[in-house]
Amino acid sequence: MSNKEIARKFNLLGKVMELHDENPFKIRSYTSAYASLRKVSSPLIEMSEDELSEIKGVGKAIVGKIIELRDTGNMSTLQRYIDMTPAGILEMLLIRGFGPKKVKTMWNQLNITTPGELLLACQENRLVELKGFGMKTQKALEQQLEFYFASRGQVHYAYVIDDANSLLTLLQDRFPQELTELTGEIRRMMPIVNAIEILTTAQEEEMEAYIMELAEETLDSLSYHGFAVEITQVEEEYFGMEQFEKSASKEFLAAADIEYEAYDEEESIFVEWDLAYVEPEYRESAKAYDQSKSGTLPNLITNEDMLGAVHNHSTYSDGLHTLKEMSDYTRDNGFQYLVMSDHSKAAFYADGLKEDQVEAQWTEIDQINASYEDGFRVYKGIEADILNDGSMDYGDDFLSQFEVVVASIHSQLNMDMEKANRRLIKAIENPHTHILGHMTGRLLLSRAGYPIDHELIIDACAANGMIIELNANPQRLDMDWTMIPRALDKGVMISINPDAHVRESIHYMQYGVNVARKAGLTKEQCLNSKNASDFAKWVASLS
Repeated sequence: MSNKEIARKFNLLGKVMELHDENPFKIRSYTSAYASLRKVSSPLIEMSEDELSEIKGVGKAIVGKIIELRDTGNMSTLQRYIDMTPAGILEMLLIRGFGPKKVKTMWNQLNITTPGELLLACQENRLVELKGFGMKTQKALEQQLEFYFASRGQVHYAYVIDDANSLLTLLQDRFPQELTELTGEIRRMMPIVNAIEILTTAQEEEMEAYIMELAEETLDSLSYHGFAVEITQVEEEYFGMEQFEKSASKEFLAAADIEYEAYDEEESIFVEWDLAYVEPEYRESAKAYDQSKSGTLPNLITNEDMLGAVHNHSTYSDGLHTLKEMSDYTRDNGFQYLVMSDHSKAAFYADGLKEDQVEAQWTEIDQINASYEDGFRVYKGIEADILNDGSMDYGDDFLSQFEVVVASIHSQLNMDMEKANRRLIKAIENPHTHILGHMTGRLLLSRAGYPIDHELIIDACAANGMIIELNANPQRLDMDWTMIPRALDKGVMISINPDAHVRESIHYMQYGVNVARKAGLTKEQCLNSKNASDFAKWVASLS
């Protein structure tokens, strides 16, 4: 065990003790020991008790714990506190600039216990009102969290794609005579990727050296802006074949059964094998290959097909921008309608709306709609909490007055499958709910979500005319894209919703579109691809 590893043990002990309101004097002694031990040049593990005692800031108790680490590899005091602390809380203590006091505030006041939940809270502006926080602190923490997720291996596609494209441009400029493209998971637009994968005809050693130069620091592994980079070098005559194989699932490749031969362009493979070209993100199933062979590929949904923004939040609950700012921004960005879906009253943690607040919002929506002369419309929606027994947190009479109701589970997520299914189905069968929000409650790379029988839930939605949300927040992307084909087979429409808590987040829809394309979704099967007139007719049909 190195000196730095030993020192980090004491640093963690001090932090976790502070979480549990232990003696401040002891906490300071451990953090002081951390500062001293990490600077010692001689191996601590080889020093005698007398030598350890001579180190500044190291008393008898510290010496005893170092000896315990040396003899057992463990520190019983630290282990005791670890055992009484959620693993996600311990993980948050590793995030730079986020000390025990702030972690404790998150834990106690917002019941946040994982870094992923914390990132979502930042995006939904839940921290700005807390003591010791504010907009600047929240933004800094959000950026630090994004870096944290990027640096620990897997990363959300949304957080890496801009850097991947930036690196690709630099490499193409640096090696202009070579073929260089993105490949693998990132080209397939997988929700989670392991690395920026580069396919190139350039010499691998030269490209690696250049990327190392871009980093401007000595690194143990190849990376760009904190994201892992993997390079595959191939001869030009095989570039197309290699790209084809790296840009498809095993199931698709097995169905295609195309021999590895020289193709310098990927498109040539499709031409020679008499196949319609399949976009990389749709090369996920044998069905996609069969459609390519028979010329029946679906006309996949695009960003341009998204005509309205459904499920959004304002300052009425936990959004950053006012209702007017949200509506103006959405309108100015070319959309035809906006469904406001602030949190309902059970969501106290998100300033959920009581009935009188809802009515005040309705009045403002009427005023905003009256001010527009181009047909843009704001709809009176709500994200209503599905309570523990499956009921909604407003009564039926009040719930029926909303134009669009998104029903979501936000609390008591620790359920078995039977409980989760029962809770969801009761909400689906409520005649005043219209869209099932983030179906599993998952947070990618942070929270698995409650277990459900997705076929059962989809069938219930089909039987009750319920739309299912594809929540496009890149941390959610819930429902999972692999569940969408079942919904389409059952005639259940999908709504690609941004769940925007700031106005710019309406553009999250692009990430929902990416994964919807993987599932074969077309604009005809997407609720918010309806134009203003057709959407108004759909809303009218609900009452």
